[in-house]
Amino acid sequence: MSTPLKIVAVVGNLQKPSKTRALVDLIVETLGDFEQIDTRVFEIVDLIPGLASALDRDHVDSVTAEALAAVESADIVIAASPVFRGSYTGMFKHFFDLVDQYGLANTPVILAATGGSDRHALVLDHALRPLFAFFQALTAPVGIYLSSGDFDGTTILNPEVFERIEMAAKDVLPVARMLAERDRVALT
Repeated sequence: MSTPLKIVAVVGNLQKPSKTRALVDLIVETLGDFEQIDTRVFEIVDLIPGLASALDRDHVDSVTAEALAAVESADIVIAASPVFRGSYTGMFKHFFDLVDQYGLANTPVILAATGGSDRHALVLDHALRPLFAFFQALTAPVGIYLSSGDFDGTTILNPEVFERIEMAAKDVLPVARMLAERDRVALT
């Protein structure tokens, strides 16, 4: 039996409950339908006390240090943020500013975002994708974006999102499995 894939999600929400967290939960659930996974979800709102005051990685608290290490050792990263003023949240960016420059190289990443209207959907390609290109990560070709109209509270109403998530899962899971097995063999 193969080892579960390590899925680590970073959710850029600044409040709870969060539509973005609801989207991430659905992505995680879908990944689990296709593959055995071990998941950790870090919400920026929970990391703010130790993250906001840190100017560099040496000054983060233990909770934020654990989140950074988990992201850098993940088989798949889910990067999700609500959209504020056309981009991801500032604290979400600050978190990734502290990730090692090569910590996500060749790591499959699923990009997701939520926003007030469909006008913000380009955040996936104009903000998130370039951020992860810097890290040399392998972003899934399909990103997942939902606007406020796709929700009732934190309940997702738009049935099309299930197809997009499934496409993203089918893009990243085989790559992640192959890389994880390669790394496992290299360690033995």
